[in-house]
Amino acid sequence: MRQLWAHLGWQDIKQRYRRSVIGPLWITISMGVTAVGLGVLYAVLFDQKIATYLPYVVVGFIVWNFINGCLIEGMDTFIANEGMIKQMPAPLSVYVLRTVWRQVLMLAHNIVIYVVILAVFFRALSVPYTLQGASILHPGLGWSSLLAIPAAVLIAINGVWVALLFGIISTRFRDIPQVINSLIQLLFYMTPIIWSPDTFFSKPGRGLAQLVFQLNPLYHFVQIMRGPMIGQQVSWLSWAVVGGITIVGWALALLAMRNYRARVSYWV
Repeated sequence: MRQLWAHLGWQDIKQRYRRSVIGPLWITISMGVTAVGLGVLYAVLFDQKIATYLPYVVVGFIVWNFINGCLIEGMDTFIANEGMIKQMPAPLSVYVLRTVWRQVLMLAHNIVIYVVILAVFFRALSVPYTLQGASILHPGLGWSSLLAIPAAVLIAINGVWVALLFGIISTRFRDIPQVINSLIQLLFYMTPIIWSPDTFFSKPGRGLAQLVFQLNPLYHFVQIMRGPMIGQQVSWLSWAVVGGITIVGWALALLAMRNYRARVSYWV
């Protein structure tokens, strides 16, 4: 039912900005103001070069918003579609794909911000550079930047199993979304979005800091897409972690679907 979930996802965007003069472009404007404002602020606080640090923060916000949307709205997928589940005989995957497709459309709107940032700071990002105070040299923009495309697809694929698995769990246990919503702000500050792990590698105790970053799965999801977009080198470990989580996550989601698919309509 590709036409159904694609139409529903697009209607969600249009309905949210109904009667607005510029419509869905408010997605771009709100994200752009927040990301650029915080990027400039933290560049000054951390004594970073705006030409390289601002793109780092802005792209980090764009990717984080995509991941966060798949997680938060994925948990409410079946709860939010209660009426349709009870009245329309459609596979549960329709509502999951509707949610993820909506997040993809929002990502597409936010990519406009990246294009503007890239046009302004292309000269600084197209050559090898380091973030101030760090010893890691990033190669700059090149053909490896195209890896951002499969990275976005991989994140979307993970968004589907997240919505399937956590959607089923949240439908049965309504406290789960509240718990995740309480932790999401903490997860944001623990993930390198507005700060860079590069600056910690040149300081004492860098081994412990590196271990903390590698144990944070959200860091790897953000980095496989953000790194190519701003000319940073992405470790093979990040791709391996994301690939492993994808396999395990889909296995758990399919298991949950097989055992509890028929009960979702009663739980909602």
